[in-house]
Amino acid sequence: MTQARSSLISPGQAGTFHCIQRCVRRAFLCGVDRYTGRSFEHRKVWVEQRLALLAECFAVAIHAYAVISNHLHLVVQLEPTLSQQWTDAEVATRWIRLFPPREGTPEAHERKRDALMADSSRMLAARARLGDLSWLMRCLAEPIARAANADDDCKGRFWEGRYKAQVLCDDRAMLAAVAYVI
Repeated sequence: MTQARSSLISPGQAGTFHCIQRCVRRAFLCGVDRYTGRSFEHRKVWVEQRLALLAECFAVAIHAYAVISNHLHLVVQLEPTLSQQWTDAEVATRWIRLFPPREGTPEAHERKRDALMADSSRMLAARARLGDLSWLMRCLAEPIARAANADDDCKGRFWEGRYKAQVLCDDRAMLAAVAYVI
């Protein structure tokens, strides 16, 4: 019997997880649409680039991923205690890489970084979010959905509901998930 993710994974919980995010409205994440002949292979690069950025910013190790025509799989190991060891400057720099200022100037980056570091409650929230699975998946899904909707010239949901996550309790489960994903 399935259980709500909140009862399986608490915010900031360390562990290894197999996450699945599906598309809606017969949307393509990757591949070629056999009805229209349109190729969506360029979207795989979006996912790979975003995963590379997330791996650099979050307290996470990405063990495996797969970008399939209408969904993606991700096997990640989350270490939220690692983000607790980072300096405030490091947390602020990582956070601003994820959420840069609208003006892309170095001065705007510095102002946003200084404002974040001056607000202890925002720093605490950013530090916690950089070690949270839900925030990792949010930071993966949202930019891809925006880009895909712009690419498809449409509005609305791109992803089906929320992502699915399975806790991988031991090395054997993690290896099985990686083998499945690859």
